[in-house]
Amino acid sequence: MSPTANDIELSNPPDDSISALAFAPNADDQLLVASWDGELRLYDVASNSLKSHFSHKAAVLGCCWGSDNKHAYSGGLDSWVRAFDLESETTTVLGAHTATISSIIHHGPTNTVYTGSWDQTVRAWDPRSPTANPPAYAQPERVYAMDAADNTLVVAMAGRLVNIYDLRMMKESSSNGGGLCEPTQRRESSLRFMTRTIACMSDGKGYAMSSVEGRIAVEYFDPSPKSQDKKYAFKCHRQAVDGVDLVWPVNSLAFHPKYNTFASAGSDGTVSLWDHTAKKRLKQYPKYASAVTAIGFTNTTGDKLAIGVSYAWDEGEDGLKREVTANGGRVIQVRIRTVGDECKPRGAK
Repeated sequence: MSPTANDIELSNPPDDSISALAFAPNADDQLLVASWDGELRLYDVASNSLKSHFSHKAAVLGCCWGSDNKHAYSGGLDSWVRAFDLESETTTVLGAHTATISSIIHHGPTNTVYTGSWDQTVRAWDPRSPTANPPAYAQPERVYAMDAADNTLVVAMAGRLVNIYDLRMMKESSSNGGGLCEPTQRRESSLRFMTRTIACMSDGKGYAMSSVEGRIAVEYFDPSPKSQDKKYAFKCHRQAVDGVDLVWPVNSLAFHPKYNTFASAGSDGTVSLWDHTAKKRLKQYPKYASAVTAIGFTNTTGDKLAIGVSYAWDEGEDGLKREVTANGGRVIQVRIRTVGDECKPRGAK
């Protein structure tokens, strides 16, 4: 897909697949991009320029901002938790897990960084104080993805397991090493295949999670039967070719900050918008030249959607060879799409 007025391509993209991206909390022109080349990049979207980059020893799998536009955090294959002062371009190692960090978030009200790891723990970090022994919350399986809304943390794991925590209780338990804080709810995903990602609703009432088998589940935090009756799952990111139904992983989900609709991105190279209340697809954007591995809305207005386009290795070396042949080289792009009324729920004015 060629750049258009509503869909621009940022210069100086990563050298390997994009794993995560995030707009600044209070600045819609500042974008973090994490990638498998071991770099965390900071882009100025308004000027289409690379402001700075930070090197890691291995692939960066997750990144997030602090409460302001001056601090950021990352985690990845080298298991280190890093904090960045973006103004001075300095790096501080907060500590480490004993295995890969798959997910990282910052909780503003408590100024705490939470990391999820394949070492089967969630750990809490005070960004002002590096430590070798942060509060650790044991999980029954490897952590694949996390997200938070208000004071609720959702942890998605291997084995289709899901734990839900009250972040206020986690903060209170930190003085005891974190081990005494139990999940408020333990769930099992309604999707039959491995969880790929999870995202919390903007209104804080629930979350959406996706699988490697082209499905999305919509769930609600309220455990009452009335609320649980509203949960559902649906098929997506599928394509019929010569009578064969091709099924693609759903790699990334992002809720619109204003409308509470959400976008999904798949290895089929498409991005779709969904009204989860009406159970309808609002729009599907034109297909990109490779898989879409990460997406994220701007946090203030939601009028832009960052889109990471890069091979996701779903089809191994053979799939990469086909992509290179079809496009004359490997496709790695950071796109910024301007969005508008197509994100509104059905019937909204």
